[in-house]
Amino acid sequence: MPPYQLYAFGESGNAFKVALMLQACGLEWKQINVDFFNGETRSETYRADVNEMGEVPVLVHGGAKMAQSGAILIWLASKTGKFGGANAAEKQEILSWILFDNHKFTSNIATLRFLVALIKSGETPVTEFLRSRSYSAIKIVEKHLTGHRFIVGDQPSIADFSMCGYLFHPEQYGIDWGQFPNIRHWLDRIAAIPGWKAPYDMLVRAPAKRG
Repeated sequence: MPPYQLYAFGESGNAFKVALMLQACGLEWKQINVDFFNGETRSETYRADVNEMGEVPVLVHGGAKMAQSGAILIWLASKTGKFGGANAAEKQEILSWILFDNHKFTSNIATLRFLVALIKSGETPVTEFLRSRSYSAIKIVEKHLTGHRFIVGDQPSIADFSMCGYLFHPEQYGIDWGQFPNIRHWLDRIAAIPGWKAPYDMLVRAPAKRG
């Protein structure tokens, strides 16, 4: 058994963030596929044995289980000495962007994608609100990348891995990414990192919903 096991499914951008970090660090790991669309994360067994929060990803290492992608990325950066920032100032800025990502960037983009592309909710006032919030956050990142090759400094970091988590998936959910050339070039630079694979090449998809 590889030293790292990751509870994940391919559609989860949060799981992709951690998988990308594991790959980029050259660590041996294995996916434990989660039957998300048929309710596994909501089951009493999953919440008792894997993650009481009822979420993925969960990283298992040495008998310990770790949840929340941002926290896992920070732990891996500390353990490996990679992608965590070159000094105290960079580490602080990385943390700021991870929190921004969780609060305003991934949170809105991921929820919009889930509703529109995965469960096919159709357009509603909720999706209109989420798209507006997504565009507001995207514009902040686009402007920031005007003067940066990566989110923090000139080298990739866990801030990049966190913020790109949902941007490589192929589903369409009404965001015109062609308006944001800095983000597109930034994603190209991330895709050039050794170990990178597209989400559905990195992680097995969850089984389709039954019934």
